Amino acid sequence: MEYTYKYPRPSVTADCVVISNEPQPKVLLIQRGAEPFKDCWAFPGGFMNMDETTEECAIRELEEETGLKVSVVHQIGAYSKVDRDPRGRTITVAYLAIIDSPAPVKGQDDAAKAEWFPITELPQLAFDHDDIITDAVRAYAKNVEL
Repeated sequence: MEYTYKYPRPSVTADCVVISNEPQPKVLLIQRGAEPFKDCWAFPGGFMNMDETTEECAIRELEEETGLKVSVVHQIGAYSKVDRDPRGRTITVAYLAIIDSPAPVKGQDDAAKAEWFPITELPQLAFDHDDIITDAVRAYAKNVEL
């Protein structure tokens, strides 16, 4: 018998911020191919499957949308502003992946493009990704020092 929960449940997504570990770091972004925020830049990410963790979701979405494979990610935080996603109540868990240098990427799945941007020259970002990049840069600085 399946249990029916009487309270509304939010959707869960995971985003992956990839930053290169070089003197002038670069950040990997995708250009969204669909609404909401069609044609805007965002971090690779998407909705979690029922049989995966948010970490697995972030790694899977990164590969599906850019072709980039990573195996180690560090959790940056959870983002739950009520209005962060116009599609409905959505909570995202963001992860950071640090790689040595920008690898070849290609927009795939629902990403129209995938490109590397200098960390100091990012375009306007979709959703609440400005909040996420602020925290990601802080986490990146701590991890690179190790």
